[in-house]
Amino acid sequence: MVISFKDALKLFGIMIVAFCAVFVCTFFLNFYMDAIAIKDTVADAQQPLYDAQLATAKFTSAISGGFLGLIAIVMVVFYIKLYVDGHMRQLGILKAMGWSDAKIALRFWVFGLSVFIGTALGFVAGHIAMPFIYEGLTIDTLNIEIHFHVILLILLVFVPTVVYSLFSCGYAYLALRRPVNDMLKGRTERKSKKCKEKPAKAGKEHSFLVETCFKTLGSKKLLAFFVAFACFCFSAMVQMGASMKQLSTETMGLMILIIGIVLAVTTMFMAVTSLIRNNVKTVSMMKVFGYSAKECALSVFGGYIPFALLGFAVGTGYQYGLLSLMVNIVYKDVDMVPDYNFNVPVFFITLACFVVLYTAVMAAYSFKLSKVSVKEVMLEN
Repeated sequence: MVISFKDALKLFGIMIVAFCAVFVCTFFLNFYMDAIAIKDTVADAQQPLYDAQLATAKFTSAISGGFLGLIAIVMVVFYIKLYVDGHMRQLGILKAMGWSDAKIALRFWVFGLSVFIGTALGFVAGHIAMPFIYEGLTIDTLNIEIHFHVILLILLVFVPTVVYSLFSCGYAYLALRRPVNDMLKGRTERKSKKCKEKPAKAGKEHSFLVETCFKTLGSKKLLAFFVAFACFCFSAMVQMGASMKQLSTETMGLMILIIGIVLAVTTMFMAVTSLIRNNVKTVSMMKVFGYSAKECALSVFGGYIPFALLGFAVGTGYQYGLLSLMVNIVYKDVDMVPDYNFNVPVFFITLACFVVLYTAVMAAYSFKLSKVSVKEVMLEN
């Protein structure tokens, strides 16, 4: 069978997203369950802070776990589509030999293995980091001891594994529902009878480079989401991590900062490498016709720059809104909580780092594109 455990282990993006989601949820939900167990010992003076800490644990777990869970679903869809498109002929041969769509789709359960590895490692890492997190969350004079909760192991590790395995099989079944002849010919796009090519409007003609840029963007719309998400993670987590030093502990701020950078790097790497892999032939032909390396790079990456800026802007608004919500609503009845205002210096520092890093990444991959060998591409065909 063309689907193996080795294929599932290649899904590093899903592993990392699953790791980050479970890592955060593990210590916050564990703290919530341990804190609930001592609610009868909480004094009246401590009640507002105690309630705020419980609300923080629930709120953070729901936001981080739910959001990253949705991102993981999008990644599963992306990886399965990428896999089916890349193995179209092999899968078509299996269907021609009598394999049903359901039988082939059931083999995609191994894609859930990446979720299991990520959630398992996240659960273990969460317990390792738990003493440091408890130290920052525990209320003075209240002794909240760390306990192991089997229910969290089931809910955070085994349940997501089963859910994502079933989802992988279901989506693979839908992706495989196409004519065998088209699959044997390696056609990755389905024909649509309703869609007709619209004639170009007068006065709306663009240069070849602009048309190529739009075509690249239109053929890989999902990658625009991943580019925006990578920039969103960098913007939101870096600014939030810096601001958390005054609202919480340095450990919490550093943890958020690291998670954001890891998610940003992983997602951007996945998106850009996929872009290069799918545009090697286009770039090689452009080089034949005399286009420079800069023009080739712009035709591939140029259309995604607005999405990168949009992701950064949304990330900035997200972190400010989230921290304002925490301070003004969750901790409104707690004394000695510092006021939170938009941190302008941190914003400009983050923006400068973002521009430098994004430019460096694009320059590095542009250099990689410039090394594409026309001879190798021609020999592959």
